[in-house]
Amino acid sequence: MNGLELYLLGRKLMKLGEHALPPSGLDDMGASVRSVLSDIFGHAGSSVSEITERTGFPQSHVSSSVARLRDLGVVVTAPDPADRRRTLVSPAEGMVERALRRGATSVDATMAAAIGPDADDRLPDVLAALNLLGELVLPDVHHLTQPSQPDTPA
Repeated sequence: MNGLELYLLGRKLMKLGEHALPPSGLDDMGASVRSVLSDIFGHAGSSVSEITERTGFPQSHVSSSVARLRDLGVVVTAPDPADRRRTLVSPAEGMVERALRRGATSVDATMAAAIGPDADDRLPDVLAALNLLGELVLPDVHHLTQPSQPDTPA
């Protein structure tokens, strides 16, 4: 796989994920605003400039997205105690849990449709590969979405 293929695969997976999620009040927002929100969920307590750096969006877009999300009650902002000129952004109380509940929908049917006629044979391998990729690339999110495993004796 090369960089272009990875990029195109990422875009396709994003579209499939959006299709698999049940509707919410945030669906009318553009993908870039949802990307800012995703970054905030993954990096609570970040400054606007840190979000700008990670997302690659202009600071004016990140600032306006944060203001819109704050007005909707999805995120909260506070001055940075170490540097009052900076604004820190975090998910509003309970929002991560709500997002996790909403996102707990199975992607099996969506992925089977994307795979096509070979889905019966290929779906288990594809789902295992996606699970491994999530575990390796998004460990902070992945561990929140997985069912609790009972402690096993050593």
